[in-house]
Parts: sequence; structure tokens; C-alpha cells
Amino acid sequence: MKSFSGLEQVKAHVPEMRTPLGHLIIGLYVLGSFALVTLFFVILDSRWPQGTLVTQFAVLIVGFYWLARFITRRAAFKQKWGELAYHNAFGIHGVPGLALILSAVIHIAYMPGPALPLGWWSPGVVTLGLFFCVVGFGIWARAIFTFGFDNLALLYVYYPAEGRLVDTAIYSILRHPTYAAAIRFGLGMALLNGNWFAVAFGLFMPFGMTLWLRLVEEKELIERFGAGYLGYRKRVPAFWPRPKDFGKFWRFLITGK
Repeated sequence: MKSFSGLEQVKAHVPEMRTPLGHLIIGLYVLGSFALVTLFFVILDSRWPQGTLVTQFAVLIVGFYWLARFITRRAAFKQKWGELAYHNAFGIHGVPGLALILSAVIHIAYMPGPALPLGWWSPGVVTLGLFFCVVGFGIWARAIFTFGFDNLALLYVYYPAEGRLVDTAIYSILRHPTYAAAIRFGLGMALLNGNWFAVAFGLFMPFGMTLWLRLVEEKELIERFGAGYLGYRKRVPAFWPRPKDFGKFWRFLITGK
């Protein structure tokens, strides 16, 4: 059976992934992290529903801050732990940070808030919400199989020499397809939820993602690729394809090429 793309590269630096017991431990750690954050949201929503938007932003800020430390502290982790740097950094910062961020995105679907007014436009709002969710899920699914587990797990941050060239047209259309997927999925869930708090947060997501990219992720990419990446950033939008690239975008979504 063919291994999932990029999985072997990650296994080389995460010994636990080489055994069934290790897989179980990692799975429990990841699921437990998501479960704890979700439980936090459920409890806060029931006791302080009017503050759910404050809670949402607070969790997201902490999540991005904690994930940023996975990138910004890589030199210190390498000096302290050597070959275990990526392994320890992802366990300490990567998993908790991603759990906070993704749980906040999923929270959009069930967060309380003042309802949007009903009217003739309501079926259109629901249809648009479903459209965004389907497209977002489609981009996310394509990203998993196209980019590989190693790229999604940010292995290249600690081992840039092991980075793989991903030959797909999507990078000539969008710089960050996985974030584009999260933004569409968040907007879709916000519209389906049907309250102002959810919609407000969904509309904030592109701004928040841009801030993260400029301050952390793309800063690291510029350090590695220099002026080449700066030129690429000017040519290619981050999340939304240009009108002239709509055909290529839908081709990638349907065919993966």
C-alpha cells in the first residue's frame, strides 16, 4: 500500500510515528488537545454567551502566538535538542497552537449570538454558506493529498533541505491554499450559523490570516528565499484568485492539477 505523501519524511523525525502504540499516543494527544479547547468553548458559551466573541478572539490570539513560537524559537530548539528539535517543538507549540486555532474556526459553527434578520434573502444566505463550505472543504481535501503531510506539518521550517517541490498550478493562483480553505469554510459556517457574532468573526478571518502571514510565516519564507519570494508575493494573491485565474482555480479544485 502506498504511503501517504510526505509521511515517511515526518516519521524520520518523530520516532513515535513508527509504531502502532506511538500512533495511538500521538492521536490521543492531538484529539485530547482539541477536545479540551472545545470543552472550554462549550462551558464559556453556556455561562457567558454574550462574551463568546471576546472568547473567540482571545483563543485565536493565544493559538497564533503559541504556534508562532514553533517557528520563531527554532534556533533555540535546535541548539537545545538537536535532532529532536522539530519533535519537541511540534509537541510543545505546534499541536496546542493548532488545536486552539482550529477549534476556534470550528466554533464558528455553533457559537451563540444575536440572530441575523430573516427575510427573502435568507435562502440565498444559506446557499452561499453551503457554497463556501463545499469549496473550502474541497480546497482543504486537495491540499492534503497534493501538498503532503510533511508540508502541512511544517517540517520544512526545521529541515528546509528536505522540503519537496510541489508541482501544481495552484501556487500560480494562490500563495496559501490551505488558509484560503479555512477562510472559506469559516465564512460558510458563519452564514449557516446565522448570527452576527459568527459573521463578524468570519469576515475578520482574512485580516487575521494576513496578519499572521506578514508577521510570522511569510517572514520566515522571506528569510529563506529572499527577494524571490517578495516578487512572488507581489504577483500572486494569498487567498482569492484573480478573475483571469478562475478557470485554473476550478480546474485544480476538480482535478487537483
